[in-house]
Amino acid sequence: MLSSQPEWDQRRIEKYNGAGPRYTSYPTALEFSDAFDEAAFLHAVAYSPQRPLSLYVHIPFCHRLCYFCGCNKIVTRHPHKADRYLDALEKEIRHRAPLFVGREVVQLHWGGGTPTFLNPQQISRLMALLRTHFTFADAPEMSIEVDPREIPLEVIDHLRAEGFTRLSIGVQDFTPEVQARVNRVQDEAVLSALITRARAQHFHSISLDLIYGLPLQTPASFALTLQKVLALNPDRLSVFNYAHMPALFAAQRKIKQEELPGAAQKLQILQHTIATLTQAGYQFIGMDHFAKPEDELAVAQRAGLLHRNFQGYTTRGDSDLLGLGVSAISTLGDSYLQNHKDLNSYYRSVEQRGDARWRGVRLSEDDLMRRDVIKTLMCHFSLDFAAIESQWPITFERYFAEDLALLAPLEADGLLFIRDRQIQVTAVGRQLIRALCMCFDRYLRQRAQPQAFSRVI
Repeated sequence: MLSSQPEWDQRRIEKYNGAGPRYTSYPTALEFSDAFDEAAFLHAVAYSPQRPLSLYVHIPFCHRLCYFCGCNKIVTRHPHKADRYLDALEKEIRHRAPLFVGREVVQLHWGGGTPTFLNPQQISRLMALLRTHFTFADAPEMSIEVDPREIPLEVIDHLRAEGFTRLSIGVQDFTPEVQARVNRVQDEAVLSALITRARAQHFHSISLDLIYGLPLQTPASFALTLQKVLALNPDRLSVFNYAHMPALFAAQRKIKQEELPGAAQKLQILQHTIATLTQAGYQFIGMDHFAKPEDELAVAQRAGLLHRNFQGYTTRGDSDLLGLGVSAISTLGDSYLQNHKDLNSYYRSVEQRGDARWRGVRLSEDDLMRRDVIKTLMCHFSLDFAAIESQWPITFERYFAEDLALLAPLEADGLLFIRDRQIQVTAVGRQLIRALCMCFDRYLRQRAQPQAFSRVI
């Protein structure tokens, strides 16, 4: 039986640690086109009308600029800007919601930016809008991203009263010098009090986000951060690799290249992180995610029910995803759709049309098959050829002959084995799962020019 935890192998990690997609979708957003029109959107809505609904709402505002951030955000200290944004969201919700009558919302996530930029009155206004125009299940999973520097403790009580069940809290690093370099200085005592308050309010799950590869980080300093994190006892952890791309993200130009840890140091940090968290009892979910064995992500993975979408790993693979707000992405049936990324364009589109549709793609049958293959490998580290054949009229070995040939060197290197018409990813291959999935990516093979993807590890 294969180990459920990854195994570190320096040689093979260095060999395969190239750049590649994170596969929150297949095809990736590089294939989106503004030729995706309203008729295409309506087709996507009608594709699986019986599916429940997962809602994503993007709140772009932040009180302060974090230099490492590559998210779609607007830094401001003026809360009235959120009122205008909620006005536009209301128009978008009123326009889109009638298309989903009869579908239950089983999952809701607010991302950003910083969703807790909204004050309690604005939070209640948005929740009332959503509950008025969509039908919510009796006990939906409701999660929200939180900046612990800018949230009074009583807001935790308010979020729970509004129905939120899970908090995702950005920590990044506990070392004061590192925090200062990325303009994200925060008080450990405040964070601890926030988590204590959330547990007292019976939040079902608390997730902490960390980033490795930040300026002045060392293996020793990040080891101390991990010990402080473990003392907080989160249900989930995300440990992201900082990708320094100042040409794409202006804020990152404030970070000095010479202060970043080198590639060898970053791998050392990651190796220690994986060992520390797995020894502490966390299950390695995949890529940069860890969860306690009793957390629903870990339970779903062991049951073969884990899913992956634009929000990362999730438990609701049976749902369509509807994104609302600037830059939000939807996964509806056989299509992806993205709203305008620029706030003024978003406002203008909602005012003129009632929606913010910008670009998207309708998946071909080949896309859908490859999406199934890649998602299964990303979530479960195994693939049964017969399971794919039961969904599609193909013979797996014949249809994916080129892809299996690309996998052959990786199999020879011990990252996977193919036996009894199944792909099984080994303990060493688990950390390189993106590299394995790239073998099934037809678009990646066809692109003449490399794209600015992050490294696999």
